[in-house]
Amino acid sequence: MIMSKQNNQLLKLLGVGFGIAVTVGGTIGTGILRKPGSIAAQIGDPMVILLLWMAVGIYALLGVLCAIELAVSMPQAGAWYVYARRAFGNYFGFVTGITSWFGTVAALGFGAYTMSEYIGLLVKETEAYIPHMSVLLLVLLTGFHWLGTKSAGKSQEILAVIKAAGLMVFVLVCFSFGSSPKTSDYEMAMQKTLVPISFLGIIGALQAIFYTFDGWHTATYFTEENTNPSQTLPKSMIAGVIMIILIYLLVNGAILYALPLPMLMNSKLAAADTISYIFGDGYSKMVTIFLMISILGIVNAQIMFAPRVIFSMSRDGLFFNGATRVNASGTPAVAMPLTAILSILLIVSGKETCSKLSDIATFFFVLSYAAGFAALIKLRYSEPGMERPFKAPWFPFLPYFLIVASALFLSGAVYSDIHSSKYALVFLFLSYPLFALVKKMNAGYHS
Repeated sequence: MIMSKQNNQLLKLLGVGFGIAVTVGGTIGTGILRKPGSIAAQIGDPMVILLLWMAVGIYALLGVLCAIELAVSMPQAGAWYVYARRAFGNYFGFVTGITSWFGTVAALGFGAYTMSEYIGLLVKETEAYIPHMSVLLLVLLTGFHWLGTKSAGKSQEILAVIKAAGLMVFVLVCFSFGSSPKTSDYEMAMQKTLVPISFLGIIGALQAIFYTFDGWHTATYFTEENTNPSQTLPKSMIAGVIMIILIYLLVNGAILYALPLPMLMNSKLAAADTISYIFGDGYSKMVTIFLMISILGIVNAQIMFAPRVIFSMSRDGLFFNGATRVNASGTPAVAMPLTAILSILLIVSGKETCSKLSDIATFFFVLSYAAGFAALIKLRYSEPGMERPFKAPWFPFLPYFLIVASALFLSGAVYSDIHSSKYALVFLFLSYPLFALVKKMNAGYHS
């Protein structure tokens, strides 16, 4: 029996404020506070480090211009899945959607586990219960989001403001109380720590930066729930990604200014080590608390947007039918709990599983970007009459440039991390039988 239409409609409740908040909140997580150390170890030159952050930031900004055109032309939940399916058909859409969903599920489990680890650092008695706390966190978030899109959206706005304000305070503290080394001391330290910049080092650094920037497109998942996407989405996405670029550059600059490079190159938690270096070990707990808030913000966004992908796929017969259900408050009533349950299963299987899948997810995320850019080109030519309230500039050079940049990164990622990449390639190989199985299971329902 096909459900009534009123049971599978998302609600139009979201505007500019939410768009900016979910862009910032869905992007800025632990990466900016953890990754600077590993990036410094691979590059060793502060100027090159900042240039790489700027390069990926420009990629994200240019990508946003393309994503906006796609989103306002096809205002449906699901983002990259919707565009890939419209341009290239069901199979290509299925691969894009399912990898996007699996990748976010893995990141969601990893984020919940990492937040619980930080709770363990603050309250030593809870260390033995980290997996249990991770599961409880996802259960509580699922319960909260069940209350509806409006309350979930407001929570994202509050968390984004706290996150952005906290990072700006961190920057001000570093530049106000930190001290850049004297030129002679700095030059001596640089001579001892400067590592030769290699191709593998750059690719490794770019992987970390791409991971940290992932989320710049998050607002596109909610286009169907936006009150006026053609007017509000360009403002919120462009403003959001510019804020992210500025925050990332400022935070990196603050860390490079206040923490000696040799220490940074050996740091696993650069922001906390910077505060400890300036004020002493006792103050690093402040950064740990902020890290927890930061993780909560990104996990909160992930548990909102990931279900929209399989919800949209279900409407098209590319996922199981029950995932189309929406409760009275606008929450995907099956897709959201299913997303949380799969993340919980990954947590139960161990943090290493979540971590490895998160690494593989970066490959799939960039693949989704490339699929979206290719869809923009295809649709401009195959559907010239499509209503496009916003058009990406510099067509076709911009999307072609972004496809080439994405392909170069993916090639480098496969070359530098074949162990992780082979799992992604195996999944792509198995995707068609899975697609055929789903289509067979849904035969007749969507006829």
